[in-house]
Amino acid sequence: MKQYRRLDDPLNGADVVVVGLFSAKERDYEVRLDELAAVVEARGGRVVGRYVQRRGASDRWKERPGGAARMSRPFSRRTLLTQGKVREIADACRQGDVDAAVFVNALTPVQRTVLAGILGCVVFSGGDLAVHGGTG
Repeated sequence: MKQYRRLDDPLNGADVVVVGLFSAKERDYEVRLDELAAVVEARGGRVVGRYVQRRGASDRWKERPGGAARMSRPFSRRTLLTQGKVREIADACRQGDVDAAVFVNALTPVQRTVLAGILGCVVFSGGDLAVHGGTG
């Protein structure tokens, strides 16, 4: 674990990945990731990876009833994302010695716990950074 300059902010001095689940309808998802990365960097973190999971991007080409209604829902109640995407992020976190993952999306306490165990690092949502002002 890296040495932090300020103990009251776990992002200060940390290598961080930013992650987001976005509906295929959402066009400004890159802007939202940029904004989250800027918040992380303002708090002393270094963004070392960005991961996007799109929901419904391929469903529009299939004739599956109710596909549009599912576009804003998580893929998994436990991890928010698909197993493959979580595995991809976990591999990168281990190889890059990542200290924290910050999700654009709101996370439940269960999702936060499960993701922290799989990714091997502290997990935050973007709302944690704004609301708690450094305590996460």
